[in-house]
Amino acid sequence: MTHRFGIFEFDLDTGELRKNGRAVALEPQPRKALTLLVEKAGETVSREELKAAVWGPQTHVDFDRGLAYCISQVRTALNDSADNPRFIQTIPKHGFRFIAPVASASARGDASELRRDLAEAASGREGGPAAPFNRWVTIPLVVALAAVTVGVVVETLRPPADAGRVVIAVSVFDNETGNAGFDRAVSGLSDLVVERLTKIDPDRIAVVGNAAVLRQPRNIRNLKTVAQQIDADYMLLGQLQRGESGLRFITHFIRLRDEAHLKANRLPVADDTLAGLEAAVVEEFERAVREHVLTRAGN
Repeated sequence: MTHRFGIFEFDLDTGELRKNGRAVALEPQPRKALTLLVEKAGETVSREELKAAVWGPQTHVDFDRGLAYCISQVRTALNDSADNPRFIQTIPKHGFRFIAPVASASARGDASELRRDLAEAASGREGGPAAPFNRWVTIPLVVALAAVTVGVVVETLRPPADAGRVVIAVSVFDNETGNAGFDRAVSGLSDLVVERLTKIDPDRIAVVGNAAVLRQPRNIRNLKTVAQQIDADYMLLGQLQRGESGLRFITHFIRLRDEAHLKANRLPVADDTLAGLEAAVVEEFERAVREHVLTRAGN
């Protein structure tokens, strides 16, 4: 069954999440969490229920960290925010609630029901004698059936809403300093970049930041695989490093079809507090997208 909420569709049978008709990558465990939340939309889903649905009773994991990761990934896929949620609301000390309106009926299902009603009106129910033809009942039903059928055909033939948009992949950024204390801040930087880029020009660019292939460690990350799996045009990479003169953050803007670096920059970091780094990294990548994607696409 397919559930719709906002510009998203989620197929509970296949686990496929789509945004404006385009598939959104979601890892298996976050997908299970989203399934339970959508099934119980409007209800508070306890942390224990989520644990059972995602891992089952026989799996022993760092539950708090694992659940935080799952919910974070779902929110990223839905472009949602914990501070100002549109889809997933945190219920402190209890769990989470899916707060967006959810519609379950599909156009195809509506058409099937209309066809069944039409058949019943014309021939009677359960094999009984044919009902008298009543044009004042049947004609509006035929019109409604035709309208729904046309809608189904148009929906089937309509190209994806993302057709023609440039796809930019944002890999999770890497902490290469050897200090694990920077891990969360560095990975969070990539999420901030995704958030900023999605607001630049949604009609011309699509941003992917939550695909599993983008969350792999740098030593096994493969640009060709990224291009193939998520059909991306460009990729953004970032690394926090420690050099002789202190910390620095390296940015990379890569065109995937030929793996060419269109822009790379070294941003100095003032100190270990990473003060000012967030703004500098976000602005650097926004400039690169405007210069190499939006400006050239507009020519």
